[in-house]
Amino acid sequence: MISKRTLTHLKELEAESIYIMREVVSEFKNPAMLYSVGKDSSVMLHLALKAFYPAKLPFPLMHVDTNWKFKEMIEFRDSRAKEEDFDLIVYQNQEGLDQEIGPFKDGSKTHTDIMKTQALKQGLNIYKFDAVFGGARRDEEKSRAKERIYSFRDKNHRWDPKNQRPELWDLYNASLNKGESIRVFPLSNWTELDIWQYIYLENIKIPDLYFAKMRNVVDFDGTKIMIDDDRTPAYLRDKAKPEMIRFRTLGCYPLTGAVNSNATTLEEIIQEMLLSKTSEREGRVIDKDESGAMEKKKIEGYF
Repeated sequence: MISKRTLTHLKELEAESIYIMREVVSEFKNPAMLYSVGKDSSVMLHLALKAFYPAKLPFPLMHVDTNWKFKEMIEFRDSRAKEEDFDLIVYQNQEGLDQEIGPFKDGSKTHTDIMKTQALKQGLNIYKFDAVFGGARRDEEKSRAKERIYSFRDKNHRWDPKNQRPELWDLYNASLNKGESIRVFPLSNWTELDIWQYIYLENIKIPDLYFAKMRNVVDFDGTKIMIDDDRTPAYLRDKAKPEMIRFRTLGCYPLTGAVNSNATTLEEIIQEMLLSKTSEREGRVIDKDESGAMEKKKIEGYF
């Protein structure tokens, strides 16, 4: 076995993530990976392909599609599925679609609950996954900072932060009680800067939305959103103007704030990260719904 002392920082993180993925596949009957199309999902997919090469991935990828993702994200998702030949499950909450739930009409809290949280829980119940990989990192947000790598959920997919198991010496207890499942976070110990440096070193494909270019944006409740289709209300479209922007995080386009930037290359993005004083999730509207919003969403079953 290679000593950790012989590995670089990124290679040590890579080895840890691959070890976690292999452990899950060996311990659980029906694992899957949540694929949100962003940079963390792209790194997680790359690690999974490495972990099981040259075999095909031993689990499917599931994308919870809210119907409000950037068009470019959907194109990128389908392109990557074709290139890497992985099994892709696209799940949508049909009841929410029938009600035409959306962030402009119903607000971020209702939209996120119905089209993300409830959709995710429905998908997990239908496909009966007992372990699901996610790309969350502890440096992103305070509720994620206290979450274990193996995050246990009850039969209703709820997270109880007081009822989690110790993970001493990189040992993970995979025993499930009846009805339980786990969310697994192999990128827990990575930082945003680690992610970008790894993308650069491994030449990982990511959506072009992460790179700065002129795009039509408008201020919406203090967040700079990009006009991605004509579902944006006309009064907002009329105020839109082109700015040099990029995204540090990706989600539903009306709930994902852009940042002004001139970073058009990976090297420039990394330099920008070295100088940044704010979290990437500053641009996520759903984190600002209420005090402790992310933790409350996770307790309800959000990833």
